Amino acid sequence: MNRPRIFLSLAHMGGEEQNYIREAFDTNWVAPLGPHVTAFEQALSDYLGENRPVVALASGTAAIHLALILLDVGQGDEVICQSFTFVATANPIRYLGAQPVFVDSERDTWNMDPDLLQQAIEDRIRITGKRPKAIIPVHLYGMPARVDAIMQIADQYGIPVLEDAAEALGSSYRGRKCGTFGRFACLSFNGNKVITTSGGGALVCPDMETAEKALFYATQARDKAPHYQHSEIGYNYRLSNICAGIGRGQMKVLDNHVERRREINRMYRKELSDLPGITFLEEPSTDFRSNHWLTCLQIDPEQAGFTREELRLALEQENIETRPLWKPMHLQPLYAEAPFYGNGTSEALFAKGLCLPSSSILTDEDVCRVRDAFTAVSNKWK
Repeated sequence: MNRPRIFLSLAHMGGEEQNYIREAFDTNWVAPLGPHVTAFEQALSDYLGENRPVVALASGTAAIHLALILLDVGQGDEVICQSFTFVATANPIRYLGAQPVFVDSERDTWNMDPDLLQQAIEDRIRITGKRPKAIIPVHLYGMPARVDAIMQIADQYGIPVLEDAAEALGSSYRGRKCGTFGRFACLSFNGNKVITTSGGGALVCPDMETAEKALFYATQARDKAPHYQHSEIGYNYRLSNICAGIGRGQMKVLDNHVERRREINRMYRKELSDLPGITFLEEPSTDFRSNHWLTCLQIDPEQAGFTREELRLALEQENIETRPLWKPMHLQPLYAEAPFYGNGTSEALFAKGLCLPSSSILTDEDVCRVRDAFTAVSNKWK
């Protein structure tokens, strides 16, 4: 009989979520607006600091889409995007008829390489005669990107930055929360994230005027009139009051969830440090503080004696869920023709990388079970 499954990243309830949900039902606030939505947005804004208003939305993808609209991205424009990411980072560029231009990663953070970013900008200006309309770096797996260098280059060319902080709530760079550096940032509260609203996301805005414009587009762009009148295309992107109630409960345990994921990461690094051929994604310096949304590692098959895929399948036999790292966008059939500025980093990471179970709900015993399965695989291929 199989042992209970260890999942990659499950939701972790804190206990107060049901109180907020019950309140929503008791007061009949079950629509995509209400007091929980407002309070959740304020809690996120307070947590991030920097006096940045937040608009709660149906998904992180919706947040990226609205941010690009607010940045006036349209047909024929180009947007520079990190290649090493989930497809939802890039797809909204195509929603608007624009072209993604993919940039590879640096080795230490696995995030957008500033040198390649500058090369891409200069080359696109030379080829097209105009600047890209936006830059989308990603704080991958919770690891902060090298934001100071990226922002310096963006400012040099006058290109706005949209941070994809979907995986990085609770991460910070030089003491400042991820999601507060660019003109916009997106957050995600999917069921596998550090906190969840069952599904959902948020757009971090530079000021209240812009947040109100984002809210306008997120609620079908209804004009101010007693009847339903629409002069612009809008979207049904608002988060419901019920889901926001879950979010309010989750905010109370956010710091605990982050600390637990960081502790799980420390345990993995300690327990697996003696195995040959294994290296972890680690913070390059004290400037970086990752929430370690997922603990990720690379397998060097020549040293370890087995490949990433052999390890993944062996752990699956033990009912332990793992996942390869994101397949870079420039390798996806959907984006095969898109411009790409690369150095081979993300391709190598994809070939060798694996995400380990990292839920804050994991027990120490679960981590030890993963360790034992690792050790068994390593001994088998010695």
